Amino acid sequence: MLYYFFRFLEQFGVPGSGLWSYISFRSLLALMLALIVSMWFGEYFIKWMKRHNISEVQRDASIDPFGVQKLNVPSMGGIIIIVSTLIPCLLLGRLRNIYMILMIVTTVWLGLLGFLDDYIKNFKKNKDGLPGKFKILGQVTLGLIVGLTLYFSPDAVIRENVEMQRNGTTTEIVHKSEAVKSTKTTIPFVKNNNLDYAEIMAFCGKYKTQAGWILFVIVTIFVITAVSNGANLNDGMDGMAAGNSAIICIALGVLAYVSSHIEFASYLNIMYIPRSEELVVFIAAMVGALIGFLWYNAYPAQIFMGDTGSLTIGGVIAVLAIIIHKELLIPILCGIFLIESLSVILQVEYFKTGKRKGIKRRIFKRTPIHDNFRVLPGQLDPDCRYLLRNWPQGAWHESKVTVRFWITTILLAAATIITLKIR
Repeated sequence: MLYYFFRFLEQFGVPGSGLWSYISFRSLLALMLALIVSMWFGEYFIKWMKRHNISEVQRDASIDPFGVQKLNVPSMGGIIIIVSTLIPCLLLGRLRNIYMILMIVTTVWLGLLGFLDDYIKNFKKNKDGLPGKFKILGQVTLGLIVGLTLYFSPDAVIRENVEMQRNGTTTEIVHKSEAVKSTKTTIPFVKNNNLDYAEIMAFCGKYKTQAGWILFVIVTIFVITAVSNGANLNDGMDGMAAGNSAIICIALGVLAYVSSHIEFASYLNIMYIPRSEELVVFIAAMVGALIGFLWYNAYPAQIFMGDTGSLTIGGVIAVLAIIIHKELLIPILCGIFLIESLSVILQVEYFKTGKRKGIKRRIFKRTPIHDNFRVLPGQLDPDCRYLLRNWPQGAWHESKVTVRFWITTILLAAATIITLKIR
């Protein structure tokens, strides 16, 4: 709203109103505003939750090597993140931009889905929360909305990057003048850096373009579901999910900015996505909200984000990557989420196959894998065989696990950006 107000004032030559046309100015303002709102609103929200005795027991001291039992800690802190993200976006963003609209819809949609889960856990005292099939249905529906919007919206277009020879020797990267709908996406470690879903579906003949879009929608659904659930699994220690997500969002902000800037896109030989610069404002707001949330969520946590936050953050990350055609970089960028998910899947399958043979066995001491680092030998089931019983030696404090996971995510984020030049 403020964006349109100051652009209106710019017509009358009001000093300073021209600043609002700069994406860097609005993005930094969004980050600052989100950070302030998160810290201010967070304090009142925590007090309100405690006053109404809305809390959960996160951990039993008997299973923690350091004897930490967290009692009467409010949950549903994702509301702080969502509110702190949406306010700057509504004030500073271009609300007629299709990408900004998609991000706001994603935030509200998954926020409501996570809120229902937390509401059942905290108010209905049902620790299982919302049945998994309804979570999956909500994520799949969002995937359909995002995929079909990018297919049908005339504003969701790209300008393809192509190589041209100058004087027979010099190679120059240019972008086609016509903006088109495209099923292409960025793929790492490949010279031309693009993968076309339509070409994968070439066996469909003259219908390969339509089939390519169907494949794109399927990939969109899968990525949103996978990343959203991966972020949910990563939310198990104070500051873990918020810190990792902030780092991932910063990397996505860099990718969104270079994708929206035709000169940077030419230099990096990636597709140019007109109007996607508005995503940088949203990302800055999300980063500010996450950092502000860490003020209360860092060890020892005064509030947990709950599924309201973790499902939303994961979905937002996935949709951001899809919009800028970088979804195939997700396994690198969100490597921590991927490892968390794989650890649970492998643990369950390994246990099931052993059970069929009459053997009680596990790969890790505990999953998701971040819990594997805070288990002492005396806390293990003596009747169970552990494939990685001695890894790691001893137990780490959760603050150390959290910081080391942050460091790993920083490395993965840097590696993701570097892949744009390694091909």
